[in-house]
Amino acid sequence: MGYDVFVVGGGPSGAIAAEDLARAGRRVAMLDRAGRIKPCGGAIPPRAIRDFQIDGGMLVAKITTARMISPTGRQVDIPIENGYVGMVDREHFDEYLRKRADEAGAERLTGTFLRIERDKDGTQVVWRDKASGEERRSATRLVIGADGARSAVARAEVPGGDRIPYVIAYHEIIKAPPASANYDPKRCDVIYDGRISPDFYGWIFPHGDNASVGMGTEVDGVDLKQATAALRESAGLAGCETIRKEGAPIPLKPLDRWDNGRDVVLAGDAAGVVAPSSGEGIYYAMVGGRVAATAAQAMLASGRVRDLKLARKMFMKEHGTVFRVLRSMQDAYYKSDERRERFVSLCHDVDVQKLTFEAYMNKKLVSARPLAHLKIGVKNMAHLLRLVSPSWV
Repeated sequence: MGYDVFVVGGGPSGAIAAEDLARAGRRVAMLDRAGRIKPCGGAIPPRAIRDFQIDGGMLVAKITTARMISPTGRQVDIPIENGYVGMVDREHFDEYLRKRADEAGAERLTGTFLRIERDKDGTQVVWRDKASGEERRSATRLVIGADGARSAVARAEVPGGDRIPYVIAYHEIIKAPPASANYDPKRCDVIYDGRISPDFYGWIFPHGDNASVGMGTEVDGVDLKQATAALRESAGLAGCETIRKEGAPIPLKPLDRWDNGRDVVLAGDAAGVVAPSSGEGIYYAMVGGRVAATAAQAMLASGRVRDLKLARKMFMKEHGTVFRVLRSMQDAYYKSDERRERFVSLCHDVDVQKLTFEAYMNKKLVSARPLAHLKIGVKNMAHLLRLVSPSWV
């Protein structure tokens, strides 16, 4: 007996898709390579905890302040009012989600995706079993490709899936130092400095007993390990014990198409749903898994392959505007240290601070204060046109 849906990938997007479909009574397989921990700052907003009923015990820290650091070392501390940023450790969080899918009825398979084959009897996923090394074939009606930024499913099956833009992210998990002026276990530091990253940013994110220190870039030839070492040195973290080192691509633009018009739909990083500018991906990956499951359910019920397009349509309807705004911000301010200096200066504005984190926590642009938006827009244009100098208070 085959499956209704075969999910390739057991990260947040694949696990949520498998769980949703299993709870709906579908026969589901979830194939995961196992043993890999994705490099990730680990931040999730309160909305993710609400929407996906995340056990509060999975949070290793609750961040209440974000510190923006400019190329000249200027600092802006932004309080996160009426909320927090939750931090998770991907080593444990992803497995937690996979176990939920398993408990809901999805069959967990451990191995590597090889290809999709089709014949008169239908669609088969060909994969290699990790334990035996043998090649296996699993019949299925639909495939959800949730296998990451360099998705083998996307490359083989979906137009444009082999040309997705991405940054390379690298981080080191270190033993957290005692609290000090340089390190606060309830504060995320975001470093906008061309010496750390010429086109993105560096970060120091507390994870309870540990911390994630890293950076990302699209620029070829940047030594990510050297840049991270420089970041650790400047932050007084060079002497902290290093627990592990990880690197991976992070996509920064949703694909124009998420399905192959037949029997495949993409989810999460495979579809490119990581927020530009911030690089936030966990929440959007989970949403991507949910809309992929919704589209799969619709197609299985109706028999219409066009229903697979619902995944991208639903996601972009709710989050497309935020992605476009963040892309514009990245294009405007990440080009040079002079622009980065202006961006951090702009973050001094109280309205910028409030609207930014209200939007982050609730995952939608805030429209309740039109005068604040107008004020921010004017200041933004003044900085971009160099009509004002970066100001510090």
